[in-house]
Amino acid sequence: MRVAIAEDSVLLREGLARLLDDAGIEVVAQCDDVEDFLLKVRSYSPDVVIVDIRLPPTHNDEGLQAALAIRERHPEVGVLVLSQYVELGLALQLLADSAEGVGYLLKDRISDVDEFVAALRRVADGGSALDPIIVSTLVSRERPDDPLNELTPREREVLELMAGGSSNQGIADKLVITIRAVEKYVSSIFTKLGLPSTGTESRRVLAVLTFLRS
Repeated sequence: MRVAIAEDSVLLREGLARLLDDAGIEVVAQCDDVEDFLLKVRSYSPDVVIVDIRLPPTHNDEGLQAALAIRERHPEVGVLVLSQYVELGLALQLLADSAEGVGYLLKDRISDVDEFVAALRRVADGGSALDPIIVSTLVSRERPDDPLNELTPREREVLELMAGGSSNQGIADKLVITIRAVEKYVSSIFTKLGLPSTGTESRRVLAVLTFLRS
């Protein structure tokens, strides 16, 4: 797997590169600004990129705009965006049209190396990875006549993992239950929320996120 990194903090950028190298992942480019980043993505054709949501010169949303540009110009490249804080609107903007090959994680998530690398690989393979804190924020929002109230505690756990991008196998492993049990929970969730049964994991993630942000 080939990765390009855009992060203006030298310590974090070098730390990420070292972490990935130790995990057997090739870092083909390290950048600290958007222009250089987009050039190197075009030149080195990475499988996935890691980009800070706030980059020079203004540190507003340059990183997000770069991520959106890459998804438009290089749809085969996975995009994992990092943020220091929960920025719900920006996260949902990234996931507006598709959940395939896209992730949005808080920087604190990097401290769990195995989890971070697994999320990166999932994004590179066309899956999705949304930070659990962002998912929890969406799930906990109050709505009138909230159909989430119809879910059992276990179904809410499954919903949060599903919205974060976990496969049925991943959910089963985390909750220590069978895949068959996960399939029953997922079916019940879609029925209670009035969502269409979707074929691929990324489509069901998008369906769930569309519901949660409404």
